[in-house]
Amino acid sequence: MEPQLSHQVADSVATVVIRHPARRNAMTAAMWRALPPLLDRFARDPDVRALVLTGAGDTFCAGADITALRQEPEEPQNLAKAAEEALIAFPKPTVAAIRGHCVGGGAQLAVACDLRLAEEGARFGVTPARLGLVYPAASTRRLASLVGPSTAKYLLFTAELIDTGRALRTGLVDEVLPPGGLEARVAELTRVLVSRSQLTQAAAKEFVNGRADRDAHWAERARGNGDATEGIAAFLERRQPRFTWSVSTSG
Repeated sequence: MEPQLSHQVADSVATVVIRHPARRNAMTAAMWRALPPLLDRFARDPDVRALVLTGAGDTFCAGADITALRQEPEEPQNLAKAAEEALIAFPKPTVAAIRGHCVGGGAQLAVACDLRLAEEGARFGVTPARLGLVYPAASTRRLASLVGPSTAKYLLFTAELIDTGRALRTGLVDEVLPPGGLEARVAELTRVLVSRSQLTQAAAKEFVNGRADRDAHWAERARGNGDATEGIAAFLERRQPRFTWSVSTSG
């Protein structure tokens, strides 16, 4: 099978699967290039309310395909950075579902997701020190914001892999599931995500990510929006709300 990003949409959830079994789902240059336009497509699709990123088989992603670094190290790094930034900018909730190795560029993608769920036995590493590369500044700051300066330095200085127990303690992952439990938990979580107000989620995502130039934008959308009216009515009537605001059509 050719390396590729396969994808599907079901129950308002887009699932993107990293497929490169010959190299433990390492990302090729073509795969890095394919991710931003794919994310843009799902961002504009009103039928998509959440996105799951995962790897085929028993591993998430072993990073960038190292053979591409031999010719021009900067190009794969720039492609990875562009894909990471596209994932950060994706306006809907994103979940990384992680089995096996989540290393290098794979960890870069996972950290760029909003939430990370891992199966016991997964291993995590940020490995530019093994290759003499400088990790991108924004990626370094994002990692440190997530796990704290000490753990970020440990990961970057040593390039050693850590297990799910340490990943959970340091905040690198949000939940650890027993073997065989990841798929069901991801399905359960995404059912919750797609049932909630996309207006709340989109605004909160920008605020948490540190964007400070759209406060007025979200304040304007909060005034008299239909989701608030529906949410309050549903609460009082003891029923599930039917939220209609969509980032795909409203911005």
